[in-house]
Amino acid sequence: MKNFILIERNLPVEPLLEEIARLPNAWNLQTGRQRITVQREARAIPLRGLRKSKIQGRSRRDVHETRYTTLSRQFPRAIRFICECATRFDSELARAKLVSLPSGNVVYPHVDRGEYYAFRNRFHFVLQSGGSWMRAGDEEVRMRTGELWWFDNKAEHEARNDGDDDRIHLIFDLEPRNGVLRPQEANEMNLERASA
Repeated sequence: MKNFILIERNLPVEPLLEEIARLPNAWNLQTGRQRITVQREARAIPLRGLRKSKIQGRSRRDVHETRYTTLSRQFPRAIRFICECATRFDSELARAKLVSLPSGNVVYPHVDRGEYYAFRNRFHFVLQSGGSWMRAGDEEVRMRTGELWWFDNKAEHEARNDGDDDRIHLIFDLEPRNGVLRPQEANEMNLERASA
């Protein structure tokens, strides 16, 4: 597969789900995701977002600067997880959010365009799912609870929750320090360095 890489299975999800359960109203505090046409059926808790003070006339898709949100303080385990991933993949942490897609809802086909996305890898850590269906380009996968995935969000992609419960993912972007946009290639580079 060229648009998806399953990085790891059976990661513990309960600690992150406990954080979400402590703040059940958090899904309703930030409604910006619902204003994005293709993502209008999803709810989000932003953990890291763009720095509005730095936009200076640029569109959202071209703003590189990010910051922790005020709400992120309520999710230390989620923050620790994405920071550990940034270290693991020798990358800088960028935007991050918890996203819930209720049963029967969809994320409509789209491509993440712009300077911001061109330089970053997109990851999904599946916290709750009966098998999240997702398509990128001409490839389809079912993401399961406890799995960490990389996928190419520069390809046209869409998602659907055909399960009975809300699909909850921790979605985050990492900017690789070595310029490699596929974690598999980064791992191969690290192995080559270690054996040299």
